[in-house]
Amino acid sequence: MKRLIPKPILRAYHFCLAYLGAVIYRFPSRELIVIGITGTKGKSTTTEMVRAILAEAGHTVAVVSTIRFAIGETSERNLYKMTMPGRFFLQRFLRRAVTEGATHAVIEMTSEGARQYRHKGIDINALVFTNLAPEHLESHGGMEAYALAKLSLAEALAHSTKRPRIIVANADDPYGERFLAVDADIKAPFSLADAEPYTADDHSARFVWQGQLFTMPLPGIFNLKNALAAVTLGQALGISVAHMQKALRNIPPVSGRAERVEKGQQFAVVVDYAHTPDSLRALYETYSSNRIIGVLGSTGGGRDTWKRPEMGKIADEFCDVAILTNEDPYDEDPQAIVMDLDRGFTKHKAHIILDRREAIAAALAEARDGDVVLITGKGTDPYIMGPRGSKQVWSDKVVAEEELAQLGFK
Repeated sequence: MKRLIPKPILRAYHFCLAYLGAVIYRFPSRELIVIGITGTKGKSTTTEMVRAILAEAGHTVAVVSTIRFAIGETSERNLYKMTMPGRFFLQRFLRRAVTEGATHAVIEMTSEGARQYRHKGIDINALVFTNLAPEHLESHGGMEAYALAKLSLAEALAHSTKRPRIIVANADDPYGERFLAVDADIKAPFSLADAEPYTADDHSARFVWQGQLFTMPLPGIFNLKNALAAVTLGQALGISVAHMQKALRNIPPVSGRAERVEKGQQFAVVVDYAHTPDSLRALYETYSSNRIIGVLGSTGGGRDTWKRPEMGKIADEFCDVAILTNEDPYDEDPQAIVMDLDRGFTKHKAHIILDRREAIAAALAEARDGDVVLITGKGTDPYIMGPRGSKQVWSDKVVAEEELAQLGFK
């Protein structure tokens, strides 16, 4: 149906709907300190880090992310298959957050949400930009259009009535300068160089920031970068270093983001959302000292077909055993999707097992002591999306736990 509606009319519809929601719920963002998190990778984890820092400093925090919706200690899983749900959801949620005593709201903001004006009517105090890598290119019409959708969030900050307006941006990213160029009262760049000396492995990371040592039980350089974004924002908000150190030191695992599945097995099992070439490479590099058994699909059917062989090429480079499987085919043939992925393999022969449960079971049965099974692509996604709007209830973590139990691990 959407394809039959002219784009200008559709844009006007989304714009009016967003503002109508703000009016109905009496502009709740004006009663909160609102922080937006945007970028291609790391948004959900950075959102959780910022929440932890604010909570450690004594604030009651509301969260909207791909993973969950939370107010204070009350949390529910995001089952919408979208990060920024429409139909008044955001405004209704923010009003509820105000009613329940929240002082801050941390909102993961996406390019698709921005295209549909779901951020309109939300007055933001700060925006964090993590990075930009090719994604949704077919949907947006190219990399520049994708970047402009993200930058529209920075423009929303520039026009916010809140003061001070804070922009935090990754100075190591080529697009960082464009975010830092927007009109803001505090412009706070961050860089990996800010964390030197640092170490990061498959269990944790340690870094020095402004002369203070930070440790956290989250793996990889990619999480260290997320932490830099969070502490740079924290400083701009006036949070003490001691509160930020404690928050990161005690931060729990982030669901579906390099999340370990522990059932007493002598090999590692990790579930991760990695669904772009850059994020897949970063994850594999983190575990590259182990023998890697990779279970991967690709992007959802009908979109971003360009990256399928690229992700296959990365898996071919790092995986000792690679199992290609179904992910979210929508209306596209799952076999055709994995064959596109398979084209990236030149050194090894990938195994194709379309049933995702069977693929996970085969990977676990293959694992030996010291190996790592990396199950990527879905993270906390609650469904496998099939043809004609069908969906299968799903959890990579739960399936991995069930299949480990079948192998005798309790």
